[in-house]
Amino acid sequence: MSIDVDRECWEIRPGAGVGPLHFGMSPAEVAEALLVSGPQERVGGPYEQEDFPDGVKAFYEAGRLACVALDAVTGPQAFLSGFPLAGSDPEEGHQFLLDHAGEHGNCLLYTPDDSLSLTDLGLLLRSQQVGEARLTRPLFVKEEWLDSQFFRDHLPLEDASG
Repeated sequence: MSIDVDRECWEIRPGAGVGPLHFGMSPAEVAEALLVSGPQERVGGPYEQEDFPDGVKAFYEAGRLACVALDAVTGPQAFLSGFPLAGSDPEEGHQFLLDHAGEHGNCLLYTPDDSLSLTDLGLLLRSQQVGEARLTRPLFVKEEWLDSQFFRDHLPLEDASG
């Protein structure tokens, strides 16, 4: 597995956000933090979704940032204990989260689409189809949202094909 040196690296802040994005931001604050004038696309549904350049998707609840998804290939990279969360092999990512939870006592949650989450870190690791391969795609979610039955039943199941 090679690390893309041109890829921006974002710090994970469990329960607070990732990179320059903080849960609770307005759409305008998200655009400002990403240094863009606005999203490339807005999508309605159970959650408001905005797609930004460079592989970042923002999901809102009541107009406030509640979830950030990073594209497996074009999004920023985020690491958990040295493991690259975006663009890794899904089986390796799944095993890494199980091992991490065992070592650190994290709370595990399996979602209806067989993704694995460390709820106390607000991390959901999904997979994304990229050409012929499947790669990991991390979602960072405010903890109370990830723990809700509504969220588990209505995951932001954006088109994960690449």
